[in-house]
Amino acid sequence: MGGGGKNSGKRRSRPYVAPMSEDTAPLTRALDAVAAAAGRVASARLAGGIASLVLDATALSAHERGALEADIRDALARVPEVTEVRIAQTAEKVERTIVAVGSGKGGVGKSTVAANLAVALARAGRKVGLVDADIYGPSQPRIMGNADRPEMADKQIVPVAAHGVRLLSIGQLVEPGAALAWRGPMAASALGQLIEGDWGDAEMLVVDLPPGTGDIQLSLIQKWKPAGAVIVSTPQDLALIDATRAIDLFRKMNVPILGLIENMAGYACPHCGEVSDPFGSGGAEAAAKVLSIPFLGRIPLTMAIRAASDAGEPPAAGEGEEAALFRDIAGRLMERLGPS
Repeated sequence: MGGGGKNSGKRRSRPYVAPMSEDTAPLTRALDAVAAAAGRVASARLAGGIASLVLDATALSAHERGALEADIRDALARVPEVTEVRIAQTAEKVERTIVAVGSGKGGVGKSTVAANLAVALARAGRKVGLVDADIYGPSQPRIMGNADRPEMADKQIVPVAAHGVRLLSIGQLVEPGAALAWRGPMAASALGQLIEGDWGDAEMLVVDLPPGTGDIQLSLIQKWKPAGAVIVSTPQDLALIDATRAIDLFRKMNVPILGLIENMAGYACPHCGEVSDPFGSGGAEAAAKVLSIPFLGRIPLTMAIRAASDAGEPPAAGEGEEAALFRDIAGRLMERLGPS
């Protein structure tokens, strides 16, 4: 008998032939009715009543991905030729610009500056996320007026919205007033969950760092490499000494210094209008010249900024002199960062 028996000789390999695809025009017409799907359907085929799609979900939040898929399924379910819908989602990793906001010591208003800077950048058209990385003293939920607990989606924390900015803070995840007795590795792990949250199409993350030059700063620099750092200081000599240490850390780790901001620069008496300088005057600007770094601007010590921050209404979200100050500083920062 010849060698054509089924158990004899080598099995012949047969070329793979893809099943014939049916006319996809009905799919195309249905998808055209889903506005959010425009430009996101990488491929679509119909075979045996099964509609198979590859959906590009790059830069969409978990909520947006779910809503888009639901809309597509609903549209295709109305196509008579379709008996089943299969959707695969793909997404490219979004590269975000990370701006670290730091200070050499506490009490210089760094968190207030970071919050208002994020809001001003958002009002200037940037898609901004604000990360409260001050693990031991989170204050952004209070300043931004949103302490809602964020949800989880696909093992990622979903930021909450506040004043046009996406926000994540450890303060949203723990009981108010609870002390966090965490060692370095635990704090670094918490930072990772915040940075790797579901930021959707946010193109920039403003990271409010804790004071000093510790584990959180090193973790951020080593793992996520900020595009640059903004340093906040008051005009007084002691604050500037500590600010210089923070600048030195970023420089040693090859993180560009985007600029220095002088906070609490002068106090205007609300009764007589006389301006005094409880923390000195011009120290940060002079230090910026000595250190050869840009000076982004000065922010006065005003009752309006303090009251608005306590009320969860960052001045940058409104109008007036304070909003204009932060708008100008944000403008100088964007110039330093370059085109988005």
